[in-house]
Amino acid sequence: MSELAGTPPGLSDVAGAEGREDVLTPPPTGKLSKGALSWILHQGTRDPYVILVTIYVFAPYFSRVLIGDPVKGQATVADISTTYGLLTALLAPILGASIERYGPRKPLMALGLAIMVPLLFGLWWATPGALPVGLIGAFLIILGVVYNCGDVLQNSLLSRAAEKGQEPVLSGLGYAVANGLSVALLIFVMWAFVLPGQVSWSFVPAGPLFGLSQADHEPSRIVGPLAGAVMLLGAIPFFLWTRDAPRTGVSFVASLKEGVKLLIDTFRNLKGHADVAKFLGARMLYCDGMTALLIFGGLFAAGLMKWGELEMLAYGISLSIFGVLGGLIAPWLDKTLGPRRAVQLEVGICILVLLGTLGMGREKILFFWTWDAATHPAVWNGPLFRTLPELIYLGLGLLIAVFVTAQYASSRTLLVRLAPPDRMAAFFGLFSLSGTATMWVGSLLVALATKMFASQVAGFIPIAVLLALGLLGLFTVKGGGRES
Repeated sequence: MSELAGTPPGLSDVAGAEGREDVLTPPPTGKLSKGALSWILHQGTRDPYVILVTIYVFAPYFSRVLIGDPVKGQATVADISTTYGLLTALLAPILGASIERYGPRKPLMALGLAIMVPLLFGLWWATPGALPVGLIGAFLIILGVVYNCGDVLQNSLLSRAAEKGQEPVLSGLGYAVANGLSVALLIFVMWAFVLPGQVSWSFVPAGPLFGLSQADHEPSRIVGPLAGAVMLLGAIPFFLWTRDAPRTGVSFVASLKEGVKLLIDTFRNLKGHADVAKFLGARMLYCDGMTALLIFGGLFAAGLMKWGELEMLAYGISLSIFGVLGGLIAPWLDKTLGPRRAVQLEVGICILVLLGTLGMGREKILFFWTWDAATHPAVWNGPLFRTLPELIYLGLGLLIAVFVTAQYASSRTLLVRLAPPDRMAAFFGLFSLSGTATMWVGSLLVALATKMFASQVAGFIPIAVLLALGLLGLFTVKGGGRES
């Protein structure tokens, strides 16, 4: 999930200061240290907040129940996302560029944890008539900013947690643990709180555990405290055993000033490298679209298909599992087509599938075919996804999950092929910045379009436009073809 936050200039979790050989050298087979395992666990326990709160469970509840109108809810969440995206774009690059000069990360990370955990527990009281909707929105904004800045600090300690050459192993395992744990938590919430009382399966409890009330939407609200508890537990071994950077003696204010200078120097690296600049510009556009797809995909499904907690949990589990497939096919596409054409294919398929989802509804299939549930029998007798439109929409969502994930991997490979080996770390800094600098634009456009046309579908059209513009930009890039 840290693709949403990116990594700061000069502090890539993929490329080290030595240059290209750090990216391409196979990792060693030695045992991972206690500090390395703690870094992986911390990464894995931070990311379920994104899946549970911002995408599949709490955000749809916020839109559907607290706001009470899917269209107004999508616009409100878009405003929230725009706000924390803009704040992240202002703060994260400077933090990333300056933290090396300052030194220790753990004090700032502890502060972030002290902010996030109480706010996540506070989401339990997000009920109609209890906490004001504006206050809950403020909670979500603060959570988004602190999480993204925390991702910068987490990534910057990767090289200290790993032995030489182990960075790709830690990075990959961090994502794997995050995805696996997120899926496990989604399954747990569905099994423990949502399915009880709705199915008579022997392995499902007769009633929701801990006496949670489905009528009061407590399964949707419990994910905040659940994400906070998991994050806190995963931080304990990290703070005990992962090495922090030593103090440099430079004051925090002085380090910020030097960080700004480093940012300026990083941009100067683009001089004389037109194809890298074109690629980063194109990525800025399509990455905005991909980020918006991730943030609003759950809201769109809940509103358009009128899915409740059970359907959204199953939807999130399915997409998270299929996202792994994208990471597996990306290397094959990179080798077969070359990374540039692989990214073009992946973005192009996302556009086509997104356009297909805009033509879906509970009584509509791909714009042109109507579906009357009263005259068509259920496709199967299960507790969810019983109609053909629901199954088709689920299939489209799975395709998007595969190719969004593949795009992230292929884009990174393409930069390795385009950037000069002796400046790899600097260009990975710009790569990360291109994923954060305008991450608020997609949310802003979604908010404006949703409000202007009073339609969730209209709100997603700017996402397709951003993806299309990024795809067109890729056609101006030379290089990154298939290697012989």
